Parts: sequence; structure tokens; C-alpha cells
Amino acid sequence: MPITGINPAHERTTAPYENWRPPIIGVSLLIPIGTDALVVADLLGSIMLPTGPVHDYQTPEQAALNVLHGPEDGCPLLRRAALAWVQMRRRKVITHVLATAPMTKSDAGQLTYHDPRAVVRVLPTLRIVDDLPEPGRLRVLVGLQALATGETGYIEGGVVLPSPPPDLFECPRTSQPIAPN
Repeated sequence: MPITGINPAHERTTAPYENWRPPIIGVSLLIPIGTDALVVADLLGSIMLPTGPVHDYQTPEQAALNVLHGPEDGCPLLRRAALAWVQMRRRKVITHVLATAPMTKSDAGQLTYHDPRAVVRVLPTLRIVDDLPEPGRLRVLVGLQALATGETGYIEGGVVLPSPPPDLFECPRTSQPIAPN
């Protein structure tokens, strides 16, 4: 008798590749210099927006203060310009893009990146858009558009959305707060 179909006893059960681990949350800074340049970090020849992690029970704004060091008053954060997320194989990766008030080149010259291998540079916006890889390029373009329109941009898996999905902010954190005694 020919074998047809699949034996239910040997059927493999699979789980979707979603959120097996807590999400990775990061912050990137969009720092305009005048109207035609941005601050970038040059890490061993690769340029990127200055970026850092958001640790447990830390707001993106608090994390952004640790990305660059320099002027006494720090980077004057304005607001969230964009929020990008992508579902990787086992976890979600969320990046908050925070914009600062425009700085001068001399103020930007005082900035240092948290990674000592990187050099902080001021480059023309068009060069940055050309040189960044696609995810970074999209974050910069959506962030600049958000600064111009006053709205926050949302990017899901490389697609710009008109509004955030309602479940985006319901991400489990890696640890629970300790209750006060």
C-alpha cells in the first residue's frame, strides 16, 4: 500500500519566530548642523548616526544623554523624530530616533562618542544619505521629514507607516522592578 499524507504522530510542531527573547531597544541621535549638515559617528570608516542602548527602566531621552559627551549643557534634545522597529528571527529591535536643536560646527567639534574608536564628524546631509545603508538612510530621511512637519515618523520593517500600531509599546522588559520595602 503506498504511503500518502503525513503521519500525525511524526508531524512537527513549529512556533513562529517572534519574540522568543526580550526586545533590543536603542536610541539614535539626529543632530542638525545648520540646514545642510548632520553629526555622524565615523567608526572605522563606516558612518552612522550616533547610537546607544536603552537599558531597563531608562527612557530613550535618558539613554540619549549617554551617547555623546561634550558641551557642559549636553545635547539639547527636542523630541522623538522617528520610531523604527523590525521583527528579527527571535526578537524585536526598536530604535528611537531623537532630534536635537540645531548646533553650530564649533559645538559639534566638542562632542565625543561613547565608543572611543569612533570619531564625531559633521558631514553634508546629502553625503550621509548616499553613504548610509538602507535602514539608517530611511531613519535619517523620516527623521528629517518629521522635523519639517512636526509629526513623529514610524517605520516597521523598512516600511513607513502613518501611525504606530497599538501594541508597539507593550514590550516586555528584561527584568522586573524591585518593590520598595
